[in-house]
Amino acid sequence: MGLFFIIIAGLFLIIFGLSCYVLSFIFEGKNLRRSRIALAILDLGLIAGTIFHPEILREAAFPVSFLSVMLVWQFFSIIFILTAAAIRSIYRHLPSSDKKFDPERRRLIRNAIFYPFLSFAIGLYGNNVERKRTVDRNFDIPIDNLPPELENFTIAQISDIHLGKYFSLEDLSELLTRVANSKPDLLAITGDIFDDISMNSQAIKLVDSFCDKFKLGIWYCHGNHEHHRGIRPIELGLAQTRIHWLVNQWESAGISNLILIGVDYPMVFGDNEKFQKLKHEFIAEAMQGIPENSTKILLAHHPEFIDDAREFQIPLTMTGHTHGSQIGIFGLPLFPVFKYTRGMVIDKSKKFFGYVHVGNGSWFPFRFGCPPEIAYFHLRRQNS
Repeated sequence: MGLFFIIIAGLFLIIFGLSCYVLSFIFEGKNLRRSRIALAILDLGLIAGTIFHPEILREAAFPVSFLSVMLVWQFFSIIFILTAAAIRSIYRHLPSSDKKFDPERRRLIRNAIFYPFLSFAIGLYGNNVERKRTVDRNFDIPIDNLPPELENFTIAQISDIHLGKYFSLEDLSELLTRVANSKPDLLAITGDIFDDISMNSQAIKLVDSFCDKFKLGIWYCHGNHEHHRGIRPIELGLAQTRIHWLVNQWESAGISNLILIGVDYPMVFGDNEKFQKLKHEFIAEAMQGIPENSTKILLAHHPEFIDDAREFQIPLTMTGHTHGSQIGIFGLPLFPVFKYTRGMVIDKSKKFFGYVHVGNGSWFPFRFGCPPEIAYFHLRRQNS
C-alpha cells in the first residue's frame, strides 16, 4: 500500500500546481493569494498525512475515500475552469466588430464559480454511488458452426474485484449471489480477485461454495495482483476447491466439445518486447493438444491477449485489468492508456470477439461514467 499512497501524493502535487494556476481565472489580488494559501494548507496537509502517517490510512477506509473525493474535486474543477477559459478565449477572438476587449475579462469564469461545487458533487457521487452500483451488460456472440447444444449458452464474467477495504467478503458474496440468480451456464473470473492476504483464504472458500450454483461451475485465471499477494498460497488454496483454475492450459467444459482456455499474467514490466514474447508463449502452451473442431473460449487478464486469441482462431476472449479507466465520458474511457481499455473488440471479419471488462472493484475508490459490471455472453449459432 506504500506505493499507492506515494502515487496519490504525487497526483495531489500535480493537481495542486494546476489548481493554483486556474485560480487566477477566478480571483485577483488578495483573494487570489488567500485562495492559494487555503488550497495549499488543504493539499499539503493531506499529502503530509499520506506520506508521514500512512498507518492512519491503513486502518480505515474513510480517509482514503476523503482523499479520492478531494482529488476528484480539484481535477474536475480544473477541467471545467480551463474549458470555460478556452471558450471565452475563442469567443473574444471571433472576427466581429462588437467584441472589443472587456476589462472584466474574468467575468465568464467568475460567474461560473459554481464549478468547484459541481466537481465536489461529482467526487461524492463517484465515491459513494456509482462505484457501488453494478450494471448488467448482455452480448450476443455469433460463432461459426456452433453445436446446437450450445445455442443460447450463457457465460457470465466478473473481474478485478480487488478484495480489500473497498470490496469486502460480504460484497463478494452479494455479487456472486446476484450472478447466480441470473442463472448463466458458467461463471468466468478473469483475475485480480484475491488481493488481500488477510482475506484470500476465506475468499477462495467463499467462491468455491458457489460452484454448485452454476451448471458448469466457476472458471478462473490469475491476474497480476494474485502474483503481488503471493501466488503460491493462493494456488494451494485453489487446489482444495472445485474452482476450475487455468494456468496456461485448457479444460473441457463437459458439453459439446466446449473448451475453456486460461492463461497466466506475464509479470514483465517496462519491457514490451519481452512482455509480448512471454504472452505469446503462454497462449501457445495453453493451446497444445486442443481437439480440432472444438468451440474455444479464452480467459485472460491482460486485454492484449485478444490479439493472440485472434491469431489462434479463438472466437471469444474475456479479459479485464484496465478497470475501463474508472472514468468515462459518453461510454468512452477518459484515460485510454491501454491498447484496449474498455468494452467489445470485434475483428474485421466479425468472427473474433474480445471483451475488456471494466471490473467490479476499484484500485482508487471512485468511478464516474464507468460503473462496475457483470457481463453476459450469449453464444449464437452462425453457419459459415
